[in-house]
Amino acid sequence: MGKRDELIAKYADDLRNKCGMEPDMDLLTKVTIGCGPAIYNDDASTVAASQPAELETVKNNFLIKKLGLADSPALMDAINSVLDTYGRSERNKYRAVVYYMLTKHFNKESAYA
Repeated sequence: MGKRDELIAKYADDLRNKCGMEPDMDLLTKVTIGCGPAIYNDDASTVAASQPAELETVKNNFLIKKLGLADSPALMDAINSVLDTYGRSERNKYRAVVYYMLTKHFNKESAYA
């Protein structure tokens, strides 16, 4: 099992145990691959939920650029909803898990087709 496969298994475990959802492994794999080399960097692989600039980056680079959504207050509401589901007190909120949940939230699985 390669490093990426180990990370995908860890993300799936987070989705099951911390977020209470059964992951679509095919989509989770595609989202993880879409994150690129960031998943191997300790800092880049997580979302700093307490930093407004980080949340803006998630909104602009992922929701608007990758998923093609129009900018609106609903985007930040969705990010906050996902972070609440993940658990704000959770120290490591993995970027791939957050992106996966946002993709599901907006029914944008087609972005990874």
